[in-house]
Amino acid sequence: MSTKVKSPENLPNKPGVYIMRNKQDEIIYIGKAKNLIKRVKSYFRPVLDRPKTQILMSHFDSLEYIITNSEKEALILEANLIKKHKPRYNIQLKDDKRYPYVKITSEKFPRLVITRNITKNGSYYGPFTDVGSVKKTVKFLKSLFKIRTCRNMDGPCLNSQIDLCYAPCDGNISEEEYNEIIKKIDLFFQGKYSVIVRNLKKEMMKAAENQEYEKAAVLRDQIASIEEIMDKQFVELADDDLDQDVIAIAENKDTVIIVVMAIRNGKIIGKDDFLMSGTEHDSNEDVLYAFIQQYYGYNRHIPKQIIVDNEIEGYELLEEWLTDLRGNRVYIKVPEKGIKLRLVQMAKKNAEIIKHQKKTLENSLIELKKYLKLDKLPRVIEGYDISNISGKMAVGSKVSFLDAKPNKKKYKHFKINTPGPNDFEMMRELLFRRLKMLDQDEEPDLIVIDGGKGQLNVACEVLEDLNLSHIPIIGLAKEFEEIFIPNSSRPIIIPKNNKALHLLQRVRDESHRFAITYHRKLRSKNISESSLDDIKGIGKNRKLNLLKEFGDVESIKKASVDELAKVKSMNSKVAQNVYDYYH
Repeated sequence: MSTKVKSPENLPNKPGVYIMRNKQDEIIYIGKAKNLIKRVKSYFRPVLDRPKTQILMSHFDSLEYIITNSEKEALILEANLIKKHKPRYNIQLKDDKRYPYVKITSEKFPRLVITRNITKNGSYYGPFTDVGSVKKTVKFLKSLFKIRTCRNMDGPCLNSQIDLCYAPCDGNISEEEYNEIIKKIDLFFQGKYSVIVRNLKKEMMKAAENQEYEKAAVLRDQIASIEEIMDKQFVELADDDLDQDVIAIAENKDTVIIVVMAIRNGKIIGKDDFLMSGTEHDSNEDVLYAFIQQYYGYNRHIPKQIIVDNEIEGYELLEEWLTDLRGNRVYIKVPEKGIKLRLVQMAKKNAEIIKHQKKTLENSLIELKKYLKLDKLPRVIEGYDISNISGKMAVGSKVSFLDAKPNKKKYKHFKINTPGPNDFEMMRELLFRRLKMLDQDEEPDLIVIDGGKGQLNVACEVLEDLNLSHIPIIGLAKEFEEIFIPNSSRPIIIPKNNKALHLLQRVRDESHRFAITYHRKLRSKNISESSLDDIKGIGKNRKLNLLKEFGDVESIKKASVDELAKVKSMNSKVAQNVYDYYH
């Protein structure tokens, strides 16, 4: 429980966390201290040498504190409170990604699943920053070790018939044998690939000696598969005992880019980048301290060594905290020579590349603002598109870009009810249904419609009806890449090699991709569940051709025998079967 005071004179001579608020009672800064009264008094000196402290104290109104048993407890509490409250003047890790974990379930015959939710049951590996890569890895392990994928073990399934599962549901493998396979998967996620290969080779030799040649062949293929994936995915270093995170930074205006390279068992297994905000007046060592404090914690692997590119004042406290988390000694080091220095330089180079990439994206927004004469930088851009076949099974899509990059959390699909074909009215329905849900905080800085003047006019009418005419909107016509704006008969032409046009094209193309993917999904579902399956002579190809031609089953029911017979791959006999079935 916190205690509120107005003056630092009332603070205790103990470790803890202090919380500063402004006149609106908003938390503006959270800090930790070994000695609360000594630390907080430094903010109230007549002359403040740091610009950040001057700005902070110009907004200060009141103070509260929480006493802890040690400085280490204060460190942990400070990190948790910063994550929760996101104070304006704290250095913050802008990590809104919710990374997936791989879970081995705690069932009698465990499964391997990808999840973003952590519970008390099962074993977890991760988090993994590359979602696509982890999906491929899990798929690879399931097929390699033939573990079950079904939720309910209710009899042999298709996977067992095509030799992708040992079918424990049918008693084809004992619990002991199955658990040996799970141990191999556990070793895989620990990065102990050489141990797996060594064990598999022993099993293969034993199987060959016992003349179990089929089993030996399976083990041989497993060894080859693991060695192949090791060669493809990992950069191997000289020291196979390395368990490190290598951290380097690159400054970028009011943010800092941080790159983390993960090294496990002497192999570089991955790289990720992060943004730290609120760093305008802070040193690199302050930023690194804040990053390590906020990055490591629950369900994050703590390496034996953390290699950084800057000295960190007070790193001993971080080492003590990380050692507790890991269970044995953790070191934070700044290398001066050798492989560790080269690794830091590699991470630094990656951070600089990302900094330049972000600068390029920012420039595209600046260019776009200039060409479209916008009042502010279009940080949030929404793109809309319609997909249908002759007006049938129409769908709409909304995609969102934040700072010139796809923000997939904000994507949304819509099933369109407007009868077609009528692209204008379908676009009207899509925009009305989406935009009527907007509140002021969600308003995009720019709306991009896939289409020309006609679609744009419809969109403007929707904005006017919803009192949203202040939101900038454009239509991007694909044929000549002309940009149409409201109240102007002449389109804007942006040079083909300009970054602003490339950004608009990406938004337009992504909205089109998202719409057509959903349309195909619905069409596939419609095809798979069609009553056409019950008609003699109708297979998958004829069913697909009929639905492509007529759009849906209702239209097929109304068609004549002659109309049905004209469809690709159909003949008069099968056409008569279809007609008779529905009549």
